[in-house]
Amino acid sequence: MKDDFKHKSSIEEIRARFDISVDRFSNLETGQQVVVDASLMMDLITQAAFKVQPQAKTILDIGCGAGNNTLKALQIRDDLDCDLVDLSMPMLERAKARVEQQTSGKVTPYQGDIRTIRLPENHYDVVIAAAVLHHLRDDQDWFKTFEKIYQLVKPGGSFWITDLVFHDHDGLQDMMWERYGHFLDNLNYPNLKDLVFESVEKEDSPRPIMMQLKLLEKVGFKQVEVLHKNNCYAAFGGLK
Repeated sequence: MKDDFKHKSSIEEIRARFDISVDRFSNLETGQQVVVDASLMMDLITQAAFKVQPQAKTILDIGCGAGNNTLKALQIRDDLDCDLVDLSMPMLERAKARVEQQTSGKVTPYQGDIRTIRLPENHYDVVIAAAVLHHLRDDQDWFKTFEKIYQLVKPGGSFWITDLVFHDHDGLQDMMWERYGHFLDNLNYPNLKDLVFESVEKEDSPRPIMMQLKLLEKVGFKQVEVLHKNNCYAAFGGLK
């Protein structure tokens, strides 16, 4: 993993891209189609959250997009208080409208970066971050963000991640990247593989799953769990 992130997209550039991508993130059945096993991972993290805390009442969706993961959680409990965080106002507006139709609880949107938004500590039974943390940059950025999220989770609650992950071994990373390319080619969208690979190079800085599991433990989560991994995507989390 390169230590120089100067070539990566700024927060403003990332926000602008998502502002024009709302419809692509609004399919509850498939999730993001370029994500391997997206629908399965949405099911796994939301079901796991309620196995850990069956009486959960509060959920925080970090990088909520159009709200798919919170909507999956509401299929299990339809009275959740839902806090939604995203850089993009169009995404937040879509998410809020969709989520309000499915919950009898309170829905609160927060536009901005999870690293700087002020949220209540020890408050959330469930925290979800789906395809968002790969935008973090250096080691300190990852640590401080995980540390903040730990502080937001209520004791007895849990934090669940689905995301693009890289591999420490160059050969294994090449193998997985080639397999991911075949997956994208099979979606039969013109130039999709090139578009996705260029986007990852410009915008993302994924980290290995083992690094993130160790980081979850380092910031204080008492138990970590891997729910799924296929190719370069994984679902995993920590219990407080």
